[in-house]
Amino acid sequence: MLPDEEAPLDPKAVLATALRTERERSGLSLSELAKQAKLAKSTLSQLESGSGNPNVETLWALATALDLPVSRLIDPPRPKIDVVRNGEGTALMNEQGDYAAYLMSAGPAGVTRDVYRLNVEIGPGRISDPHKVGTIEHVVMGAGRALVGPTSNPVELGPGDYMVYPGDVEHMFQALTPGVLATMISESR
Repeated sequence: MLPDEEAPLDPKAVLATALRTERERSGLSLSELAKQAKLAKSTLSQLESGSGNPNVETLWALATALDLPVSRLIDPPRPKIDVVRNGEGTALMNEQGDYAAYLMSAGPAGVTRDVYRLNVEIGPGRISDPHKVGTIEHVVMGAGRALVGPTSNPVELGPGDYMVYPGDVEHMFQALTPGVLATMISESR
């Protein structure tokens, strides 16, 4: 097998893991799901342990009781892992050159959330116009000190500090020391 190839998955193990995950996600006990799917509790227990061998009707009954497509039980989505290295990401620069925001992760379809890494140097900083109503921003300071938040009431933050503030009012980010590094998450509701 080549290094990038994945080993084939055991269908019973896939079903067992997906079934347990989806049952727990829905907040149902083994007994409750068995009752809703009109199955014996022992049958469901065998499936979750990976020793059962379900037929199509059993899979449909479980999927219906869990309110999800059968595919989520036999071919569940695999988590996607993304790594963005330092210096990568789409750069948004301030005209004065003292503020750089690197888009690290754009929100997926249907979700309005973006993650930025901020590299800021001493200078006039950045004053942002209000964003869409309901927008909030989260900032976690990694290095240095900065004045952050609504322009009417900014707060000095240092390494390890966290702040959340409304992004739908005029707000600012200004480095007070050289080499400021922060993470900002912007989300709209």
